[in-house]
Amino acid sequence: MRTFIAIDLDAGLKAALQALVGGLGRFPGSRSVRWVGAAGMHLTLKFLGEISDEQAARISIVLEEVALRNRAFDLALAGTGAFPPGRRDPRVFWVGITSAPPLLALQEDIEAEMEKLGFEREKRRFHPHLTLGRVRFPSRLDPIIQEMGKYQEQKFGDMRVEKFTFFQSTLKPSGAEYTVLKECCLA
Repeated sequence: MRTFIAIDLDAGLKAALQALVGGLGRFPGSRSVRWVGAAGMHLTLKFLGEISDEQAARISIVLEEVALRNRAFDLALAGTGAFPPGRRDPRVFWVGITSAPPLLALQEDIEAEMEKLGFEREKRRFHPHLTLGRVRFPSRLDPIIQEMGKYQEQKFGDMRVEKFTFFQSTLKPSGAEYTVLKECCLA
């Protein structure tokens, strides 16, 4: 099974981001972008990839231990951008996440524990963001890039993070389908 660990956004934040995505979808070139639906709006903390049922059971136990060591915290969504930055042919459009120390500590704790279980540590530094869309093929993206630029300072809302989730992701022609394997409540 294909898995990852993430913070699922609350309904209010998902609605605000769906409104943004809906507006972006009106621009020329938007058909070349696979926009993320509400079900896929989560902040990924660690992508694990394909694992066995036995690995999933062990990971669930370890994640419970991680949750007990980390406290609930506030998370804010603000600003927009694209990867790679400053280019006319981006691969990803995103909304920024305010990097609160508790979020970074939680992600590092998960990263360290998963490394102990044999998962390779991410080589890139953790840059909290929420993917809005992935570019399938670059085609007339300038209007979308310009519109995204209008929201670079925009605040989209905040939420209290009281848990994180161990998800299974099943890839389908219509997009990924997510199943909760374990919810871990923070201290």
